[in-house]
Amino acid sequence: MADAPPKILPIALKGHHVALIPLAHEHEQGLIEAAQDGELWNLWYTSIPTPEGMKAEIQRRLDLQAAGTMLPFSVVDQTTDRIVGMTTYMNIDAVSPRLEIGSTWYARRVQRTALNTEAKLLLLTHAFERLNCLAVEFRTHFINRQSRQAIERLGAKLDGILRSHTRSANGTLRDTCVYSIIHCEWPTVKAHLTWKLQ
Repeated sequence: MADAPPKILPIALKGHHVALIPLAHEHEQGLIEAAQDGELWNLWYTSIPTPEGMKAEIQRRLDLQAAGTMLPFSVVDQTTDRIVGMTTYMNIDAVSPRLEIGSTWYARRVQRTALNTEAKLLLLTHAFERLNCLAVEFRTHFINRQSRQAIERLGAKLDGILRSHTRSANGTLRDTCVYSIIHCEWPTVKAHLTWKLQ
């Protein structure tokens, strides 16, 4: 019987604008306050926990971490030292290796700022340069133009659209746009993101 591939271990990733720290139960109140900035759970085309559901969402992500398929982070604004959202490595394939960056959300006040750009730079750098990923994937709802444009600004390319891929909480069917950055594209993407942060 072959040995199981090693799990990707929790790690803190820190930049000038943002720190990504391993998700923990004690982050619950900070995450609730972040989600309340914009009442993000009311966006029907994405899945962001309500204040009442935050504890369960933290546990769900930590359970997936224990199973080896997710590495969840709390996102901290370095200028205020306040939690402003969540992000994850998910659908981890440690054999290939490849993974998805997803289940990401930010308080409204930090959306479309250098914080998000730097967070993606930190996550991609670790994925390609430390974990030696062949590819990093991003997925979002076809309707979510803001998310699609943000992913495209990173330099990710559209692999395709999975039609009627999943059912949303409100019962509607989600067409999922699948994007990726592959290893040979990483130097160009890294140069672009680094330039954007200057």
